[in-house]
Amino acid sequence: MNILLWVLQVFGALVYGASGVMKVFLFDKISADVQSFGALPRPVWTALGMIELVCVVGLIVPAALHWKPSLTVVAATVLALECLLFIWVHVQYREIPPIIMSAVLGLLMAFIAYGRLVLAPL
Repeated sequence: MNILLWVLQVFGALVYGASGVMKVFLFDKISADVQSFGALPRPVWTALGMIELVCVVGLIVPAALHWKPSLTVVAATVLALECLLFIWVHVQYREIPPIIMSAVLGLLMAFIAYGRLVLAPL
């Protein structure tokens, strides 16, 4: 179970790292192609991107260093909750593939949080 959780944590970190970079540094370029980016003001998207980048660090570093591993659970929980916001935004614009992706990522993060809290704590 520990190996599976590590694989999922690294995968989640890569996905959310790319997403966070996109929201913080490439917003203007990406927002022209994605209609739902107009649902929230740019500062909100930037803040969400920064939260994602902080959580990416929280998914890996505390667990790898065995320093406050509860931060890994917190990071995964925050990302799972963020997915609920993204699902709501995409529902407003009837964007089915992003709804599915957000739901899958949210469930993945919830599983990591549960796994690191209950199944294979660090």
